[in-house]
Amino acid sequence: MPTETWWNLPAEKRERVTRAAMVEFGKRGFSAGSLNVISREAEIAKGSLFQYFDDKLDMFTTICEAGIVPMRDAALHGVDVENDEFFPALRKIVCNWLHFFSTHPVERAIAYAAGNEVDDEAANAIRGVASAHFVSELTPLVKGADARGEFAPGTKIDQVVAMVVMLLRHLDKAPYYPHVDPILELTEKRPAEVERIALELVDALERAYGRPRRKRTKTRS
Repeated sequence: MPTETWWNLPAEKRERVTRAAMVEFGKRGFSAGSLNVISREAEIAKGSLFQYFDDKLDMFTTICEAGIVPMRDAALHGVDVENDEFFPALRKIVCNWLHFFSTHPVERAIAYAAGNEVDDEAANAIRGVASAHFVSELTPLVKGADARGEFAPGTKIDQVVAMVVMLLRHLDKAPYYPHVDPILELTEKRPAEVERIALELVDALERAYGRPRRKRTKTRS
């Protein structure tokens, strides 16, 4: 956990350190990320970092969690998780998600670095934090939809949450990093095409989990 000193810093200084750390860890990951570079770019003494955090791992997880918050807020913009219908809300979340990562390269890089960290302790720490955010935000949306009967009979809501998490985690990488998606090849697509494909994936989830719509019977005139 960050120290009290960290939280007592002026907001501008805390943001400067956070940004410098996000850029460095986004480029090199936890293992290769340099505290010397972070302190230089943040214009503080390296020793000050150890007044703010217990160690490098504490700093990495704190910085990654700080990056998760704007991602979450952007994804849920315009979505009422307590009342919105699930699949229309999910389409909005997916579009928000794609827009955020296309316009925030630093946050995109730190998300990729955190998801591909080779150090087991660091990877487990940040993935646990990220997963908790995903689950806590998506579960009310899914539970509400389940209570309203929006899913097919027998649908397991844990499976729905898991599928949405996997979809979002794929879409924050596949359009920007080669070879992440050798099937859809999203890195070679324009943003509008990426969005169309992403929404088709939501359509596939709706076909798998959504309550079948009743076909209208034709009436003879």
